Amino acid sequence: MASADGERIQKVLARAGLASRREIEEWIKNGEILLNSNPAKLGDRWKEGDRLTVRGRPVDVGKRFSQATRVLIYHKPTGEVVTRRDPEGRPTIFAQLPRLDIGRWINVGRLDINTQGLLLVTNNGELANKLMHPAQQIEREYAVRVLGTIGDDLLERLKKGVELEDGPAHFNDIVDAGGEGANRWFHVTLSEGRNRIVRRLWESQGIVVSRLIRIRFGDIVLPPHNHGRSVLELSPEERDKLLASVGLPSEIPPRKPLRTRSGDGKWRGK
Repeated sequence: MASADGERIQKVLARAGLASRREIEEWIKNGEILLNSNPAKLGDRWKEGDRLTVRGRPVDVGKRFSQATRVLIYHKPTGEVVTRRDPEGRPTIFAQLPRLDIGRWINVGRLDINTQGLLLVTNNGELANKLMHPAQQIEREYAVRVLGTIGDDLLERLKKGVELEDGPAHFNDIVDAGGEGANRWFHVTLSEGRNRIVRRLWESQGIVVSRLIRIRFGDIVLPPHNHGRSVLELSPEERDKLLASVGLPSEIPPRKPLRTRSGDGKWRGK
C-alpha cells in the first residue's frame, strides 16, 4: 500500500492493474479520474482512505492490490493486432487471453500486425511500465528473414548505427542464421522498442524483411515448438525474478526459518 505521504495516482492505478502508467496519465489529463470527488491532477497522491473514481466507476484500490501479479508469455501470430478493439474488425490478442476477475491484461510493448512471436502480458501496470521504460535497456532478440544482397559492410553499418527519421538506431549484434538463395535468416538484438524499429533498420539499407519473429525479451525466451496463440504463465519464481530485474518487490511470502541448533545445544527458530 501507499506510504504515509501517499503515492502518485498513476503509479497506484497502474499497480492495481487498471492500465499502464502512460495511459492513466492521459486519463488524468482528460479529467477522467476523480480523487475524493474532485478532478485529479498530475502529481496528486493517493493515501489510504482516499476515494478514486476512474471513468465514472469507483475503484477499490485495496482489493485490487490484493491480487497477485501475473505474467503471461503470448505467442502472437501474424494478422493479430495488439489493441483491445480494432475499428477494422481484425483479431486482437486480448480475445485469446484468459479472463481476469479483477483488473485487466496490459501488454508490454507491441508487435505490429505482420510480426509474430513473444509478447509479454501482465495484470500489473507498474511492472509493464518498468519493462517498457527506455532506461531499463532491456534487450530484445528477433529472428528475421531478409531478401537482398547482404555484405559485411552492410552488417557493420547496422551495428555501428544509422540515422532514422526519429533518431539514430543500431543493432547490438547480428548473427547469421543461414538460409537458401536470396532469402537469409539473421538473429538480431537491440535494446529499445521504437515502432517497427527492426524493419526500419533493415529497410534503411534497401533490404526487404519478409518475416520477423521476436524470440526473446530480456531473459524470457519464446519456448521452442511453441505455436501461435499459445499462452504460458510464468511461475511465481519466474515472476519474482522479473519483478526484481526492474526493482519491484518479491510477492512470494518469505519462508519461516528452519529450526537450527547452535553451539550451546539449544534449538533456534520454529
